Amino acid sequence: MIHLQKIIQSPSFVTLDLLNENADIPIEQVAIINSVTALAITISDPGDNLDLTRNTPIWSWVKLSPRQVQNQALIVEGGQGIGKTAAGEPAIYRYAHCLFSTNLSPLIPENKTATVRIILPEGIQLAQRTSNEAFGILEGLSLLGTSGISQPLSAEHHLLELRKTLQEKAQIYPHLVFCLGSNGYSVAQQLKIPEDLIVQTGNWLGTLLVEAALNKAKSILLLGYQGKLIKLAGGIFNTSSHLADGKLEIIAAAVAEVGGNMNALSAVLQSKTADNAYRILVELGLASSVFSYLSLKISDRSKKYVKKYTNMDLTIRVILVDRKRGIITQSITNEEIIEYFSYSNIE
Repeated sequence: MIHLQKIIQSPSFVTLDLLNENADIPIEQVAIINSVTALAITISDPGDNLDLTRNTPIWSWVKLSPRQVQNQALIVEGGQGIGKTAAGEPAIYRYAHCLFSTNLSPLIPENKTATVRIILPEGIQLAQRTSNEAFGILEGLSLLGTSGISQPLSAEHHLLELRKTLQEKAQIYPHLVFCLGSNGYSVAQQLKIPEDLIVQTGNWLGTLLVEAALNKAKSILLLGYQGKLIKLAGGIFNTSSHLADGKLEIIAAAVAEVGGNMNALSAVLQSKTADNAYRILVELGLASSVFSYLSLKISDRSKKYVKKYTNMDLTIRVILVDRKRGIITQSITNEEIIEYFSYSNIE
């Protein structure tokens, strides 16, 4: 049992350096356990995004101890509710570690070590409603991300901002890249596609494809995680899983189209994730043909969707990537990427 010396219950704020901006984080409670140990609680706020962690408590337990010779000044631990990787390490990733180091290191006395343990009391329960286990994160949730501010790209009112950005870029550049999520954006950077040509889309692919055509864009490269983009092959043009899914069924239909047998179909439909289905198809030697077919289907359905609502033609190319940001298939050659989406094209 923890014996608390003092509890501060009135809400207060701490200002954190998020590496590219600052944010005021509300602290719901602070408990001073003893002279070297304290516990603070905040509440998860995912902004306008649909997120199952909304309003769940996040605990931070901190203890100062004498620093041993050559010991590190800061130790970050995963407590209850923080998942573990397959190697048994806490599922706390690079950006989170950078935030801890940036904000806490200046506060740690020279001869002390600060141990910070992050606890998600509802983490194990919430993890059962995610596909974390399929991605090797066990017994809880993960701390990851590339930004300290939740970007509400799934919120309907944010569509106006997305459209405005697209309109501005389409007036200057005839060939644009729609990046779906951080996976797509990272691969765009790897391909050295200029930032000026990149349009973040959230889940609003259908609406923004139509907007691109109306603003006289000549071509769009759709680049992103295959588990999202393949929904377009099934005629789903808002890729939010809260509205429609069907990705495994779409992959299974593609397996049938390229001549896969019933065992392959069954294995895909029983997969937990689209990535798992992809790995199964790799083992069966069907991945290349299935995802090449899906890439063409995405392009064809997207062109017809744009034509239906604008009576305009729009060239649409596709690059599908996996969760590890590896390219699965692409309907555009590397030479065409350089031709349409390179720095030289802008300059």
